[in-house]
Amino acid sequence: MKKIVAAALYMALTLGAIPVLADTEAAAALRDGDMKKLIFHSTPEAVSNASYDLADGAGSGSLADYEGKYILVNFWATWCAPCRHEMPMLAELQSELGGDAFEVVTIATGRNNPAAIVKFFDEIGVDNLPRHQDPKQKLAAQMGVFGLPITVLIDPKGREIARLRGDADWSSDSAKAVIGALIGTEGS
Repeated sequence: MKKIVAAALYMALTLGAIPVLADTEAAAALRDGDMKKLIFHSTPEAVSNASYDLADGAGSGSLADYEGKYILVNFWATWCAPCRHEMPMLAELQSELGGDAFEVVTIATGRNNPAAIVKFFDEIGVDNLPRHQDPKQKLAAQMGVFGLPITVLIDPKGREIARLRGDADWSSDSAKAVIGALIGTEGS
């Protein structure tokens, strides 16, 4: 009987009927430099379902809108120098690894003039990241974001699996290796 159950499980895994969980330990082992600040949780944590404002007044969204893919959520502000410093690196990460399995989501939290966000993105040539806003900091507060920048890594089931406080080089080989290991593109 055990052999039948093992064979059925093997077939289900082989055929993709049971999703294989990402090996966060393997991803964590790839951290180097700034990525050593990326702390993986021993158990995935629930995230807030609070809404935030979509860019250009296009309505509201929530983190649940991204279920089914890994997302790297960066909480930032126009007045935050480290936030502004890392934005081009986040854009590079999105350019290289963004797609069906992964996306960088930027959310300006607190008082950020939408025109200033547009101007900043234009100045640095970033056109591949969202300009979402959390003006009343409801999402940020529910996510435990106290200080900026804070970057949260969320799995396809919508659970927080890691967090990095402060800025980091998201365009580094280490950052790309960590994300690549999670989404299954490491070494490809």
